Parts: sequence; C-alpha cells; structure tokens
Amino acid sequence: MIDRLQSSYQHLEERRASFLKEMQNLPAELLAASNENRWSILQIIAHLITAERLSVMYMQKKIQGIENALDTGLWEEVKMSLLIISQRLPLKFKAPQAVVQQTIRATSLQQLEEEWDLVRNEIKELLDRIQPHQSKRKIYKHVVAGKLNASQALRFFHEHFLHHLPQIKRLVKQLSRTQTLT
Repeated sequence: MIDRLQSSYQHLEERRASFLKEMQNLPAELLAASNENRWSILQIIAHLITAERLSVMYMQKKIQGIENALDTGLWEEVKMSLLIISQRLPLKFKAPQAVVQQTIRATSLQQLEEEWDLVRNEIKELLDRIQPHQSKRKIYKHVVAGKLNASQALRFFHEHFLHHLPQIKRLVKQLSRTQTLT
C-alpha cells in the first residue's frame, strides 16, 4: 500500500479501535437507547459503517477503470477543505437517502464491530490495489463534494467520524444522567 494511504488507513483504524473500546464499557441498554426522534448510539455507528460500505462499493467499481479516471487537483483540494470545515461545524445534515435506506439494523455493538471489520478489510484490500501513479485518480464520490481520490475518501471517513463523535458523547452523557435519576 502507498505510504500516505497506509498512514491514513492506520490512523482510521486506531481511532476506531479506541472508540469501540470506550463503547464496550457502556451498558447495552444505553447503546440502544434513543429519545425524541434521535438516533441511538448503535444507529449512529451503523450509519458510519453504511456510509463507508457504500463508498467502498462505489470505489470497487471505479477502480476497475482507474487508468481512465481523471486526476484530482486544486479544485478537489478546495472542495475537500470545505467538506472538512462543514464536518467540524456543529451543523446538522440529513443523511443521503441511499445511506438511510441501506443502514444496517444492529442489535448489538458486537454485531456492528464485526460489520465494521468487514468494511475496513474491504477498504484495505482496495487501497492495496492502488499504484503510486494512480493515487490522485478520482475513484471516490461524495454526495456533495463530488469525485475525489482515495486519500480524500479516507480523510472524509475520518472527518465524518469526528462529526458524529460529539453527538455520541452528548447521548452518553444525557442517557447516563437519565439512568442515574431513575
């Protein structure tokens, strides 16, 4: 795997492992609890996994014609910067309909962890196929930012995770407080 992709992938995996370790300390009822039309922690994790899975499916299709794909450039870096800013602001976005429709219904953290392992293995296998001269090829498509390269896809996965992390932390805090009061 290309060094830059390897580094980004490793960082994603370290963040995921740390996050899942924290979640394993929470009671199953808290992970599944939701209130007022808000997603549960399990649903948020399922959303993250589904977004990655659908992205990988698209990339697997596009990598077949990677030699004919165009390279990303300055415009894609600008779009990526705007995308990162949008993910870091405390804004709410509607999930794309395709992601909502295909989000897995999980009953446990273990089930989600196994599914995420599969998706991340698919990402790794895909990244292993990218040659250095193909690293800037447009093989990823973001619903708003458009076509980007594999490195930018990994950056988005990271930013998407960071975007949902405060939501998860708020839920943990709110639900823990509620359980303490009852």
